[in-house]
Amino acid sequence: MNLPGGEELLELIRLRQSDRNYPDRAVEKEKLERILEAGRLSPSACNAQPWRFIVVDKRELLERLSEAASGKIPGMNAFASKAPVQIVVVRERANLLSKIGSTIKDKDYSLIDIGIAAANMCLQAEAEKLGSCMLGWFDEKAVKKILNIPASKRVELIITIGYPADPKREKKRKPAGDVISYNSY
Repeated sequence: MNLPGGEELLELIRLRQSDRNYPDRAVEKEKLERILEAGRLSPSACNAQPWRFIVVDKRELLERLSEAASGKIPGMNAFASKAPVQIVVVRERANLLSKIGSTIKDKDYSLIDIGIAAANMCLQAEAEKLGSCMLGWFDEKAVKKILNIPASKRVELIITIGYPADPKREKKRKPAGDVISYNSY
């Protein structure tokens, strides 16, 4: 097994961006399966694995999901309709230990866990030479109706996946000294 070294992984992280333009090109099933496996294998508090990934690749459903993601605001997430795949991330019930820890520490670990799983899937997409974008702005009620998701569940993210149509952009990040400190704030 040829695993990436530290520098190769950091380069993958540098390359990963939110892609918002996709050509009309299908995503190979084996690549999609590896992306989903990256999410499934993600760590979670007390191994709760509080997620379900709904893969949407039918054109009619993609169009309807894209309408739900636009929020009736012109231009908002309009690119989503071009993505050949959307992964809808549903928050599932955490196990008892994770829920107890969340209550004691006043932190919703399931949301942290979902963020880790989503990041892993987006990094795997980058490794597959695919683009991705996490959407947090959408009409949750509409998404639930479109995909028959029970009312008691929460839809936390939609991740678009596809071949990127645009070149990589320069990342604009705060300087390391503004966000990193050692041994004290």
